[in-house]
Amino acid sequence: MTETATAEPDTQPAASPFERIGGMAVLRAVTDRFYDLMEQEPAYAELRAMHAADLSAMREQLPGFLAGWAGGPRDWFQANPGKCMMSMHAPFPIGQVTAGQWADAMRRALAETEVADREIAEAMADVLTRMAKGMARD
Repeated sequence: MTETATAEPDTQPAASPFERIGGMAVLRAVTDRFYDLMEQEPAYAELRAMHAADLSAMREQLPGFLAGWAGGPRDWFQANPGKCMMSMHAPFPIGQVTAGQWADAMRRALAETEVADREIAEAMADVLTRMAKGMARD
């Protein structure tokens, strides 16, 4: 007579998108690629013109925002209480063209960066595209 093993329920929490994509190092690489595209590609000239001449502060801030947004460390949110992307971008004249440029550059950055989980990178690109396009005011 053999005993049948019973399956133990999986008590491990599901990995967050932050963990699935590869953590902070990957989000920094995505951010660097995003801003490199914005600076180098003529297709993003209108978007680039909306930003400060020096992008170093944004290169530093965006990975922290993405990390907290994706279920990782919430340092950015703790350092910026009460701020959200919509309110932070309210002063800028964001239209369909610039929102589309942002979404396209981010989608390319996610696609062109080595990530741990391509499926989650594509899902993040989809959600970030909707968020960017939702900021357009024309």
